[in-house]
Amino acid sequence: MTNSALSELIYSDITKTPADYEAMYPARELPEGAKVTRLGPSPTGFIHLGNLYGAFVDERLAHQSGGVFYLRIEDTDDKRFVENAVETIISSLAFFGINFDEGVTENGDIGIYGDYTQSHRGEIYRCFAKKLLAEGKAYPCFLTEDEITEIRAKQEELKIAPGIYAGWSKYRDWDKDEAIAAEVEAKIKAGEPFVIRLKSQGTPNASGDDIRRNTVIDSVRGKLEVPENFQDIVIIKTTGIPTYHFAHAVDDHLMRTTHVVRGEEWLPSLPIHVELFNYLGFELPTYCHTAVLMKIGEDGNKRKLSKRKDPELSLDYYRSQGYHPAAVREYLLTILNSNYEEWRMENPDASIDEFEFTTEKMSSSGALFDLDKLNDVSKNTMLRIPAKDIAEFLRSWSAEFAPEYEYVFKDMALLEQILDLGRHDARPRADLVYARQIMDFISYFFEESFRIEDEYPAEAAADVKAILEGYMATYDHNDDNGTWFDKIRALAVELGYAAKPKDFKKNPDEYKGHVGHVSTVIRISLMGRAQSPDVWTIQQIMGEEMVKSRIERCM
Repeated sequence: MTNSALSELIYSDITKTPADYEAMYPARELPEGAKVTRLGPSPTGFIHLGNLYGAFVDERLAHQSGGVFYLRIEDTDDKRFVENAVETIISSLAFFGINFDEGVTENGDIGIYGDYTQSHRGEIYRCFAKKLLAEGKAYPCFLTEDEITEIRAKQEELKIAPGIYAGWSKYRDWDKDEAIAAEVEAKIKAGEPFVIRLKSQGTPNASGDDIRRNTVIDSVRGKLEVPENFQDIVIIKTTGIPTYHFAHAVDDHLMRTTHVVRGEEWLPSLPIHVELFNYLGFELPTYCHTAVLMKIGEDGNKRKLSKRKDPELSLDYYRSQGYHPAAVREYLLTILNSNYEEWRMENPDASIDEFEFTTEKMSSSGALFDLDKLNDVSKNTMLRIPAKDIAEFLRSWSAEFAPEYEYVFKDMALLEQILDLGRHDARPRADLVYARQIMDFISYFFEESFRIEDEYPAEAAADVKAILEGYMATYDHNDDNGTWFDKIRALAVELGYAAKPKDFKKNPDEYKGHVGHVSTVIRISLMGRAQSPDVWTIQQIMGEEMVKSRIERCM
């Protein structure tokens, strides 16, 4: 039996050839230098920050070059499939502004290079597996789990590399032994389970100068010297489903992917992928192995973000907390490109799309994720977003994640006024971070959420009632800011407080306190807090009726 006859015996139902698929999926007609990138998540139900991190790189590389960015669902591991996970992936990424030019959508595929779901492409993978079998570059392997366990035990005893490779599967060189060839043929005809393994030409257990290497140019890490693969990896499982390694090689070629962005945890697989692309006669795409996302642990040392330990790894965390997608994108660029923050300082009002993203400016040693830094970036990003847009964002967020705040959105014009408070001052207030924090920050404007949080200053605690009565006696909602504060200053002096903090500091024994202590009593009575934006402005937004009601309640 020849290799060709073996391939026909296994895949008699496959009538198309690789040439047929090459014609079905021709080279893309794109501008010179255009990049084609893809995101290939597994439908496990968990979409995480790493997915968004990589997607942002994919999107920037493709769209800055006039190329194509597509979504492919890599579901060859059917044991990990979670219902509705694809919809979750699409909606989560769309929320953060990641939109695809083609690929899987909630309403079916878009684009002529599909089907974009790997479980729907079985015939294509079998066609290319048939090609490798016919060329003697792959073979059916009938080793059982028990036999593989015995092989590993022997390899461990011999202190050599574990795995199935030259010398360890009798089926590898079936064509050199008539008895084994007959056994293989009989097993296939009897329907016994088998996998298809790549017949690697690598040298097993080589060391030092004997290890052959391939040169790969990584767009992030530069020149890599990759040891050759010697493992006879499985390319088709007993179920007939391809492994990730095989499916991604076939798909990236036929979908004409030029750049593959993935985490550095895939670096050990690079020898396998180099060999696969060579065996299949495909041009190797440009790989961009990004740094793993790290954080500072409780012990002060860097560690990898953990699904179990770190809720901020999940994209659901940012959505449920209500981070604006523009803020998250802004922050990701600060850790993706080392020159981004400098560019933003020079271009404070520019669109993020104007920044020239490059893989050369990406870190290869670990990207440090810092939630506090994200919050700082978010404060500045929110300053650039109009209050009207923030109000609409909050309403949309609340409807999905916090319907208990529906009372906030009864008067959208009022909400816009509240959100704009202090944002246009000479030194703008950067108080807005994310939706849940904003809801707490503005809660004192609404009776449903108003509460006294802080204690009155000790210096004025004995005079609270007198201060509030005096304040109400002269309160006029039509007073301008200057007149309003002059009245407070006069009240303070009348009650024995210094007109200026510096006077109290010089002669503390002569006064009960200073005007700041008096105004803090008023502030807490109105807002429930000792710290807030300008009280006079807040009163103008609240309206006279609410101001008087709050003061009277405290009296």
